[in-house]
Amino acid sequence: MRLHRNICFAVIDGLMLIFNEGQYADKVIQQLLKRDKRWGARDRAFVAETTYDIVRWKRLYAEIAEVKEPFDRDNIWRMFAVWATLKGIKLPDWSYFENTPTRKIKGRFDELSKTRKFKESIPDWMDELGEKELGNEVWTKEISALNEQADVILRVNTLKTTKEKLQAVLFDLDIETDFIPNYPYALKLKERANVFQTEAFKDGHFEVQDASSQLVAEFLNVEPGMRVVDACAGAGGKALHIAALMENKGQVIALDIYENKLNELKRRAKRNGVFNVETRAIDSTKVIKKLHDKADRVLIDAPCSGLGVLRRNPDAKWKLQPEFIDKIKVTQQEILQQYSKIVKSGGQMVYATCSILPSENQDQVKTFLASESGQDFTFVKDEKLLAHTSGFDGFYMALLQKK
Repeated sequence: MRLHRNICFAVIDGLMLIFNEGQYADKVIQQLLKRDKRWGARDRAFVAETTYDIVRWKRLYAEIAEVKEPFDRDNIWRMFAVWATLKGIKLPDWSYFENTPTRKIKGRFDELSKTRKFKESIPDWMDELGEKELGNEVWTKEISALNEQADVILRVNTLKTTKEKLQAVLFDLDIETDFIPNYPYALKLKERANVFQTEAFKDGHFEVQDASSQLVAEFLNVEPGMRVVDACAGAGGKALHIAALMENKGQVIALDIYENKLNELKRRAKRNGVFNVETRAIDSTKVIKKLHDKADRVLIDAPCSGLGVLRRNPDAKWKLQPEFIDKIKVTQQEILQQYSKIVKSGGQMVYATCSILPSENQDQVKTFLASESGQDFTFVKDEKLLAHTSGFDGFYMALLQKK
C-alpha cells in the first residue's frame, strides 16, 4: 500500500480535532470525507478506518511513540508512523517519518501487549472497573472483542419488503449479505459499503441497526393494536422496529427529552412507511403523568455508559469518565421509578441498556423491584449479551410484568 500525502493529512487533521478539541470521531470523519470530491471509495475508506484505528489504539500508540497529551502535530505524525509500522506499511520518504525507529516500535508493541490496559488501549479506571464487575477472565475476553471493528448489520423493514427480497436487491448492486441465525430481521454485510446511497435505503426498506439492538423490540412481546410507549426513544431505531412488529396497527408513543432527536424519528418514520408512531417531547412532568396506567408495553432503553458499543464508538473510551457512570446510575433508577408508572395492570416493561456492567443492569432491576414502585412488578426474564460471545454489541434487557 502506498501512502498519499493529501489523504494522510486528512487523517492527521481529524485526529487533532478528536484528541485535542474533544470533537466526536464520527462527526469529524463525516466532515473529512467531504474534503476532496476526487477521492474514490478506497481513499474514503482509508481516511475513515485509519482515523478510527488510531483513535481506538490511542493509549497504546502514544505509549509506543513516547508522546503525551495534549498532542501537537508532530506527536500525531509519530503515532501515525507507529500505526503504519505495525500494519506493515512502508513509510514514504517524508520529513515526518525521518528517524522512525521501526524495530523499536515492534519491540515496544510486544512488551506493552503483556499488560491488558496497554494491549487493549484503555484508561486505568476502565480496566479496573471492568475487572471488578465482570471478573478477570470475562473482562479480558470482552474488552478484546469490543476493540474489534463492528460489522455493518441491516434490519429489514418488514412493512415494505422481506429479508430475501432485500438480499437479492442488494446483490444486484454488488453488495453481498449473509443471514444471521436467530436474528430474524438481520442481514450482515460481507464487506463494508455505503448502503445509504442505495434506492432500497431511500425507499425505507432497511435501517442500519446492530444485531443485539434488534433483539430489544422483540423482547417486548408487542402485538398489533397495542398501545406501546418507547420512553427514551432518541432517533427511534427501536420505535420503528416496534411499529413494524405491530404491522402499523395500534399506537407507538415515542418520548424523549430532546426534540431534535424526535424530529429525526419523524423523518425516518416517513421513509419507513410507519404511521402509527406519535412523538412527544418530555418538556414537563405532565407528559408522563398523562400516560400513567395507559400502556400495554413500555420500553425503557435507558441512557447508560455505552460500554457495550465501544466497537462503533471507540472515542468513548477517552470521553467517558467514572463520575459520569456514577451519575447515570442515579438517572437510570429515577427513570425506572417514574416511567414504570406508565404500564397498566397486566402490561409489561423492558429495561434495556447498551452497557455490559451489572451495576447498570441486573443491579438496577433488583433495586427497582425492591422499591415501593417495584412492588407491583414481577421479574419475567432477562438477557445479557456480551460482544465476545455474540459477536455483536454488548446489551442487556430485562422483562418485567405488572400485576
